[in-house]
Amino acid sequence: MSDKENLVRPQREAKKRAAAAISEQSNTGTSRKKKRVTLGNLTYLPPDKPVSGSELGANGTLKKSKRVPLRELTNFQLEKPVHGSDTENNRVRKKPATGPDYNSDPQFCAPYVSDIYEYLRKMEVDPSRRPLSDYLQKVQSDLNAKMRGVLVDWLVEVAEEYNLVSDTLYFCVSYIDRFLSLNALSRQKLQLLGVSSMLLASKYEEIKSPEVEDFCFVTDNAYSKEQVVEMEADILKTLNSLYALPIFRRFSKVGQESNHTSNLQFEFLCYYLAELSLLDYNCVKFLPSLVAASVVFLARFMLSPMTHPWNSALHHLTRYEPSDLKECILNIHDLYLCRRGGSLKAVREKYKQHKFKCVATTPSPPEIPLYF
Repeated sequence: MSDKENLVRPQREAKKRAAAAISEQSNTGTSRKKKRVTLGNLTYLPPDKPVSGSELGANGTLKKSKRVPLRELTNFQLEKPVHGSDTENNRVRKKPATGPDYNSDPQFCAPYVSDIYEYLRKMEVDPSRRPLSDYLQKVQSDLNAKMRGVLVDWLVEVAEEYNLVSDTLYFCVSYIDRFLSLNALSRQKLQLLGVSSMLLASKYEEIKSPEVEDFCFVTDNAYSKEQVVEMEADILKTLNSLYALPIFRRFSKVGQESNHTSNLQFEFLCYYLAELSLLDYNCVKFLPSLVAASVVFLARFMLSPMTHPWNSALHHLTRYEPSDLKECILNIHDLYLCRRGGSLKAVREKYKQHKFKCVATTPSPPEIPLYF
């Protein structure tokens, strides 16, 4: 046998073994084809027609169909959450069932927390860092509140699929609202703004953020990599700061005190209520600290309806009286009871999972007493 044949034969045999292995894997059904699940086309949504979150038909009309969650993405996978050991941001990190130790955790910066929150409270009232409360009426002509709600609801699914932390979602929605307060946008580019904002937010907060290609993929490649990057650059040029206030980490610590439920249940309920508020355009006008205080108030009320949810410690920390929170609390309570935004299912389905203590099923009285 020649030297050439000695070299070629092992290569041929290796190729045959590889082909046989691929064939066997295909027969056993272990390999599957990727499926892309995208946001319903916003292009044909009439401004005044109710949007149920269902996908559009081929002729551009809305059809009622069951929402398909983003569960088939396989090209980008982070570590899966460990059931029963998630932190308040859904990071994979072991911790006791009683909740985090805020005083010993260096990430909470206990010695400096007062100065940090004093600084953040000054930043949040800066008009240049706030979205307009009526930007859909004053700036946008092709978008409405229903379209915004559908987009945010879909982004919740994307964030859940890629195991992104909660702050990434808050930052993303903040960037969207602030960008739309300064730039008129067509509905054809609304989803592009959404994925570009999430790409930018994930770079800010995540240890390992998804790639640009991943965000193209979830839109079924409706937008190219170049378009996503270009929109990301437009967001950076428009916003003079990527500031977004951490929602309620500090507030929830004090809110947990004197609660008879587990710290994890209280934290997850707070996160659920906060993410519900993202869906509602009417909540854009509220300061982040006011939303955070309202979330803590409502969570305490739901877990202990017969006890007044507010106390002197919470008043001292948040600087809000219950009367200051009334409008925001009622808005979020209506969202929780599906009196508004009931067709948007992603947040509700997310927090029905056992890893979030099924807090979406927590019972709540239909009304909040006026004396509270």
